Amino acid sequence: MAKRSSGLVENLKTIFYAGLIAVGIRTVAFEPFNIPSGSMIPTLLVGDYLFVSKYSYGYSRFSLPMSPPLFTGRILGRLPKRGDVAVFKLPRDDTTDYIKRIVGLPGDTVQMKSGLLYINDKLVPRIPQGYYVTDDTGVRTQVKLYQENLPGGKKHDIIKEYDQGGLNDTQKFVIPAGHVFAMGDNRDNSSDSRDPNGGVGFIPVENLIGRAEFLFFSHSDEGSFWEVHKWPEMIRWNRLLMGVN
Repeated sequence: MAKRSSGLVENLKTIFYAGLIAVGIRTVAFEPFNIPSGSMIPTLLVGDYLFVSKYSYGYSRFSLPMSPPLFTGRILGRLPKRGDVAVFKLPRDDTTDYIKRIVGLPGDTVQMKSGLLYINDKLVPRIPQGYYVTDDTGVRTQVKLYQENLPGGKKHDIIKEYDQGGLNDTQKFVIPAGHVFAMGDNRDNSSDSRDPNGGVGFIPVENLIGRAEFLFFSHSDEGSFWEVHKWPEMIRWNRLLMGVN
């Protein structure tokens, strides 16, 4: 009886320590996230699973499980680089995780005019790359694909359906200290910093969780996860272990 009790205690200890290690890794190193919407197409697809580095921007209370209000600001804090794909807590509720591309830093001005991005009153070049077919809403749509060249040299792809209406024409945003400005790469289907009323607005640096680093899994919606026989068709093999640009 004593041996059985001792074995149970050891098993419980092992589970407890494993849990502590897992929490520690998720807090200070990497945390997994999945992509539930198409706002970051073509960079990220619905069904992508990725790791986010927690150390990239330092640590805030949002780095911790359940985001306990133990402290304010950031420890070992660093600003994102322009063009980073970052996960953050939605400013208006501090609970919902969002992922977007950082395009504006503190002190920058950002504006959209006729579908074109201006940062600090300078046009951000976009180079046509042909067309991209998206079906994230269940309807296959052919949209224009561009390579956008952000100040500082970051190059990444975006898609556009149209250049008028919606968030294609905005006011000039002046990013306050301690905040950043983020947009989705699927420019006409993204709720982001261009929409301060009901969207995202300016993002406090404290709300940043980390930088998206690489995909560890990706699947389409061509079947359910438990349908093992469909796995070869569901898994996007070409996206496994792919870095996030």
